[in-house]
Amino acid sequence: MGDGRRRLLRNLWFSLAVLATLAVIGFALPAINGLLPAERMVSARVPYTVAAGVTVRPPSGARLDVTQTQPGPDGGSVLFDVRAVRYAIVVVPFTGSLAVAALRLRTKIADTRDHHVADGERAVTTAQGVRGREGHYTYAGRLGHYAVFVARGLAVQVTVAGRGADLAAVLPAISVSAGTLTFRPAS
Repeated sequence: MGDGRRRLLRNLWFSLAVLATLAVIGFALPAINGLLPAERMVSARVPYTVAAGVTVRPPSGARLDVTQTQPGPDGGSVLFDVRAVRYAIVVVPFTGSLAVAALRLRTKIADTRDHHVADGERAVTTAQGVRGREGHYTYAGRLGHYAVFVARGLAVQVTVAGRGADLAAVLPAISVSAGTLTFRPAS
């Protein structure tokens, strides 16, 4: 009778431990996550690693949106908020030409509801010498700017969006930031 009772108590303690672990996972971790800020400041002086060895120096005053940032070894994305403007960088594996990458980004933008790509695109180059294309788009009473760069088996898509005056105020700093995109050295 004594062994059966001990086994029953031991099973009860193990069951309570499992229940406590599930409670921590189910309630405490989401509560702690909710207390963490969704944004954090990033330094304009330190290159931020986006993904796949691609770095960028964020503009001064940029805040990283950790809920929309997904770094990775082969590709990923980052979202910065600069005042009221969203500045997104997406890195994807890509072996095609710059013209094809630009067409894909324009199509991606145009296929989004109420987004319209403006005519006219121009050449742009990063400080590292990587050539790209940039242009503008509109959506729901807002303005957007896009750029795409291709190098070392990657395409980097940059999109910037905000209200007209907000975008005009920060676009020069964001353009300088996009110019700091650096691709890892060829292996």
